[in-house]
Amino acid sequence: MALLLVVLLAIFVVPEPWGWLLVAAGVVFEVAEAAIWFRLTRRWRVKAGPETLIGETGQVVLPCLPDGQVRIAGEIWTARCAAGARTGERVRVVGRDGLVLLVEPEAQPFERE
Repeated sequence: MALLLVVLLAIFVVPEPWGWLLVAAGVVFEVAEAAIWFRLTRRWRVKAGPETLIGETGQVVLPCLPDGQVRIAGEIWTARCAAGARTGERVRVVGRDGLVLLVEPEAQPFERE
């Protein structure tokens, strides 16, 4: 986008000998910007799959006694909870076994009566 602006300025606004210098500077700027963005985006790896759910919390859809289903991030996953969890309870993902998430009940905050 910046290169287009520079070319338009060089054609319509800047006097003739300086126009070419302005276009060359715009090309150098665009190449440098592309190189910087390419290098920055290579640092972050794409996160995908069930391993990215470890540490997330969800809600039990079908009772996990010990196998059931949980909803995490809008998706329903098969889950296994050794301690057991009833429908509607909050659980935290602690691991996975293939595509089965290993969950445990989330600690309930202390409530005064």
